[in-house]
Amino acid sequence: MSELRIGLGYDAHAFAEGRMLVLGGVTIPHPRGLFGHSDADVLVHAIMDAILGAMREGDIGHHFPDADMRYAGISSIELLRQVAGIVTRNGYRLVDVDAVLVLEQPRIAPHREAMRERIADALGVEPRRVGVKATTTEGLGFEGRGEGVAAQAVVLLERIGSPDAP
Repeated sequence: MSELRIGLGYDAHAFAEGRMLVLGGVTIPHPRGLFGHSDADVLVHAIMDAILGAMREGDIGHHFPDADMRYAGISSIELLRQVAGIVTRNGYRLVDVDAVLVLEQPRIAPHREAMRERIADALGVEPRRVGVKATTTEGLGFEGRGEGVAAQAVVLLERIGSPDAP
């Protein structure tokens, strides 16, 4: 039997004026974006943390610290490509990712397929291996008050070989 690993990721960012809203690697028309050191793509951040966690490789703050100016304003999709490289180097393959955005606005359904495709492309897998959905909190919490967006992700990795590095 092959070795399977599960990882769970979570991220949240506050809305901010004067920034583009990027979710799942897709720029979405909205009056406010999310505050963060990179493009603040909470969906991709949650997925990266889930993947890194499944491999026991720390978290995105360890790999891409916000004190490092190389990552200021960087596309989270580019960081996800780097995480995909870590997956390969460690002898794993992505079996599945399922993620949920938690927000009141904007509506995600019109952008869902583009998000799945961008994420899948960055990970080097077929879009069928990437699930993206959204939910509201019915007005509860910071998401419900429209103060920000949260995301959760779970991934399944399978070991396909021995890692290149110890």
